[in-house]
Amino acid sequence: MKTRAGALRELRRTLTEAGFETAALDARLLLLEALGISATELITEPDVPLKPEQVEALAAFVQRRLNHEPVARIVGEREFWGLPFRLSPETLVPRPDTETLVETALALLPDRQAPLKVVDFGTGSGCILVALLHELPNATGLGVDLSFGALVTARANAIGNRVDSRCHFALSRWADAVSGPFDLVVSNPPYIASGVIPTLDQEVREHDPRLALDGGPDGLEPYRILLGEAERLLAPGGLLAVETGYDQAEDLRSLAGLHGLEVVRIAHDLSGNPRCVAMKRS
Repeated sequence: MKTRAGALRELRRTLTEAGFETAALDARLLLLEALGISATELITEPDVPLKPEQVEALAAFVQRRLNHEPVARIVGEREFWGLPFRLSPETLVPRPDTETLVETALALLPDRQAPLKVVDFGTGSGCILVALLHELPNATGLGVDLSFGALVTARANAIGNRVDSRCHFALSRWADAVSGPFDLVVSNPPYIASGVIPTLDQEVREHDPRLALDGGPDGLEPYRILLGEAERLLAPGGLLAVETGYDQAEDLRSLAGLHGLEVVRIAHDLSGNPRCVAMKRS
């Protein structure tokens, strides 16, 4: 009968032969989720035989991974900013690069203890807003999305991370149903040019919601909308910080100037790519 350790070895080999670069990590995460055990249990009790229902669950997980479904979607959760976030088909998988946006916003706030008002457009899983509220104990937040399913997920994540008493969520196309002013406006909007989406990695193009990817013909349409609303949304001295594609920072600088905004910081991700543009009224 297959044991925990034996199943892990077999799964690692299967994923390695299928060409997955993170086969060892993927195998471990899938096994833990399918068996419903902790990493400690796997280490201390490797010879426990798998139950039939565990074998069945693991086989289903493996097939989904072989179809290039991201591991985070299979297990239904991803860590961001050291916090757990549940996922749904309507949300992107939070990426480490997006933590650059959180870091930048926090670094530019003069007082983290202030009773700030924060709004997050295209909130998705709520990871940006929840992470910020986790670091800003007296702040209140509003998460906005065009997808009701995403808002349900974001609300659940706010509850799970114990910031739900300080935030609300709204269904809206960008700022159509939102009135300011806010001290901090953040967004990780869709910024992939429509024509590029078919060329993206299979895990992205087949499993991420297109609504969260498609930024229009040049990938900049959401930025034009948000920057056009900045004067109305920002409180005096307020900050607007957005995630950008690796080659869009200078386009954002130009758009900022057209809308009376000054770029105060362009922050780079761990790969050295421009990933966040922060702006204030000029």
